[in-house]
Amino acid sequence: MITTYILIAVFAYLLGSIPFGLLLTRAAGLGDIRAIGSGNIGATNVLRTGNKALAAATLLLDALKGTLAVVWISAYGHHGVFLAALCVFLGHLYPVWLKFKGGKGVATGFGVFYGVCWPLGLICCAAWLLTALTLRYSSLAALVAYAVAPIAAWYLASPKAALLALIIAALVYWKHRANISRLLAGTEPSIGKKAAV
Repeated sequence: MITTYILIAVFAYLLGSIPFGLLLTRAAGLGDIRAIGSGNIGATNVLRTGNKALAAATLLLDALKGTLAVVWISAYGHHGVFLAALCVFLGHLYPVWLKFKGGKGVATGFGVFYGVCWPLGLICCAAWLLTALTLRYSSLAALVAYAVAPIAAWYLASPKAALLALIIAALVYWKHRANISRLLAGTEPSIGKKAAV
């Protein structure tokens, strides 16, 4: 039993650690995404290259790896679903291939939520989209969406799912601490604008 849980954790972590933003921008001949804009490997920073298609592909693939880890383990009826959910998310945040310097987990977290309870994933995506379209700050949209996540998980799924959402939300907020400082200072770049390096 313990071996099975270890295998689930390793599988989910390695899946989450695939840096799609870095791989796609390199394949497109755009260089190392970590040397562009904010230096992040996620879709928002890929968008700063000016390639919307690559940004969309990064967003989709980062979300899908979160969903895949949850759905795959769930399909076997195994109790390690929430372990897989957390480990795939941690893999994206701290990938071993990039010296544990990964993304901020927004898309991957949404993918995890969709796999755990698809209405939860849709609500979080809707909260992100509404905030992004009205206020034009990707980071603020993420903070709003992840503030909503634990509450929505409590009502739509289960207390266990709410705890998972709370842990993921706390990690997202931690990864956005620099963004929070810039938002408070009024220096956070809006969507489509180049971030300060």
